[in-house]
Amino acid sequence: MNLRICTYNIHKGFSQFNRRMVIHELRDRLRQLEVDIVFLQEVQGLHFRHATRHPDWPVEPQHEFLARDIWPASAYGGNAIYDHGHHGNAILSRYPILSSHNQDVSDHRFERRGLLHCEISPGPDRPTIHCVCVHLGLMAGSRRRQMDALARRMEALAGNDAPLLIAGDFNDWRNHAEDLLVERLGVREAFAGADGTPARSFPSRLPLFRLDRIYVRGLEVSASQVHFGQPWSRISDHAALTADLAWPA
Repeated sequence: MNLRICTYNIHKGFSQFNRRMVIHELRDRLRQLEVDIVFLQEVQGLHFRHATRHPDWPVEPQHEFLARDIWPASAYGGNAIYDHGHHGNAILSRYPILSSHNQDVSDHRFERRGLLHCEISPGPDRPTIHCVCVHLGLMAGSRRRQMDALARRMEALAGNDAPLLIAGDFNDWRNHAEDLLVERLGVREAFAGADGTPARSFPSRLPLFRLDRIYVRGLEVSASQVHFGQPWSRISDHAALTADLAWPA
């Protein structure tokens, strides 16, 4: 049994510059990827104003709307909370989610961030997979502290050899995560070649910056792909990333 995963910053269900509400098109595109586990950032858990302005705005939270009928298990961690709603990270899974925890790693009150950690059971003959969905801060110092918090949590809960997937929007265009996470957790970036350089994923029309990542431990990367350009650039300012993983023989 192999595993196919995806990470995607969905821009709260709106196209670049918030020109159009695209949550329905987003759901269709995600389903076409045929992935087993989805790591989502900027997921709108609740927004009273959008619900009144858009007649086809989903009644349920976005992660439940996107997961419906395809991914029976889902978890959401609200990070940014305001008067008219909240948004955060989400994980959707074809397999049971045994536990979920959202850790607040906000560095200051103007930029709320969290680490959504789920333990997922891929089947009776496979070990539990630790999955972490991240959206790190815009400032380098914030990102270092947030990655340190991530490493400390996984060192405590996932040990040195438990299967581990860390994916999301790292905002790490200088690739500092490579040193910290690879050294402390023994993960491998799914797109990194011989030089350790991740894929370009932003902006989605023609990616220039390496913001989004998939880090893997305990599984082998057999293929990876950046989904950019049309029609993806109509949905979000970030490209979607997918990786095909295999259990070691």
